[in-house]
Amino acid sequence: MIRAYLDHNATTPLRDEARAAMLAAMDVVGNPSSVHAEGRAAKGIVETARAQVAAAVGAAGADVVFTSGATEAAALALAGRDLQAGPIEHDAVHAWIDPVLDVVDGAVQVVDPARTALQLANSETGILQELPQGLAVSDITQGFGRVPFAFSWAGVGMVFLSAHKFGGPKGVGALIFPQGTDIAAQIKGGGQEMGRRSGTENVIGIAGMGAAAEAVQADLAAGKWERVAKLRNILETAIEAAENSTIFVGKGAARLPNTSCFCSPGWKGETQVMAMDLAGFAVSAGSACSSGKVKTSRVLRAMGLDDDAAASALRVSLGIDTTEDEVMRFVQAWSEKRARRRAA
Repeated sequence: MIRAYLDHNATTPLRDEARAAMLAAMDVVGNPSSVHAEGRAAKGIVETARAQVAAAVGAAGADVVFTSGATEAAALALAGRDLQAGPIEHDAVHAWIDPVLDVVDGAVQVVDPARTALQLANSETGILQELPQGLAVSDITQGFGRVPFAFSWAGVGMVFLSAHKFGGPKGVGALIFPQGTDIAAQIKGGGQEMGRRSGTENVIGIAGMGAAAEAVQADLAAGKWERVAKLRNILETAIEAAENSTIFVGKGAARLPNTSCFCSPGWKGETQVMAMDLAGFAVSAGSACSSGKVKTSRVLRAMGLDDDAAASALRVSLGIDTTEDEVMRFVQAWSEKRARRRAA
């Protein structure tokens, strides 16, 4: 069986550029906090990656603090702040902020940007948000590298992201903010990362994140995601032709080019995931962070879908190297299983 990986919103394959940077970093023995030559070599790797991430998001290098991932970066950004958010944010945001803002057709209704945390793109539906000038915090984890974004023109106070969502390794992320921003350290100790995040830096992971950030921005500039968007549209057209009762979430809204979320009422999403896995396709019933939890998506419920429709959601998220053959094989397999279920 030839498998097809169609779950890039959960995590992406490690890019060749990231792998090469990580392998090179493995040969550097020093601690970045040491002042000798070996330590300076390790520090150089961290600072090169900091500059790469900064350039990729249009920010100054000193404004990048490396963390263990977007969840830790969210904690660093949100702890102790009086902010608002909508119900479609990631659990890492809801851990710190109550979801009090309304959602209309997938768009969060921001009342006070300076007191709001708002994601760039939703991981389940791919729906993009319009980030208002003066926004306090944005989770750009899903949108980074797939849609244009620059810290310099977005007018956002802080943003955070995770390397494994754009071809970097798992276990490393970053918080980005202007110099002088008051950030209360959540992990205290030796004062690494400008005193904001203590602990010896993950040099190997950081090297991979920097290389991936640089590479994915080059792909975006080259228009490679436009081809992915066409594949996503081909997939949805074929699914609709096979099953015209399918509900495509956010189809009329601005979305990530790679994401399709569709519902087949009466056929639970987790059942579809298992069926497609057996057929050789990796897809998801929603956010990977809630995988295995048998519960209705709060994101889809906030968008007005009833429990039956929301429970039947399937998310297909394509990658930069996904082929039309993989997409059409998926459509055929899904359509056949849907037809069998209807006939049962």
